[in-house]
Amino acid sequence: MVTYGDDDCPESTEGEIVVCARQPESERYRIPKAVREQEKEEEAQYAQSWTAQFQNHEEEGRLGRPNSCSVIGTNGFTGCQAAILRDWFAERNSVAE
Repeated sequence: MVTYGDDDCPESTEGEIVVCARQPESERYRIPKAVREQEKEEEAQYAQSWTAQFQNHEEEGRLGRPNSCSVIGTNGFTGCQAAILRDWFAERNSVAE
């Protein structure tokens, strides 16, 4: 059982053991810490900008389309040079930061 502030721990009865954890009064009406941490992790998952999310979806959807540099789909091989250039620009931008 969790008690807050100066609340008393309930008395135990015969055949029952009561264990109390004391928390500060400021925690009484707050969301439990485990749930708060979980919400922070979920928020961090979506912390990317809309532009970055769009680029990720665009990259995932590129497979199988023309100019995709893959053996799947029509004209998939035609995008290999564009893929090399995209990789080069991404690497150059990551080094510059």
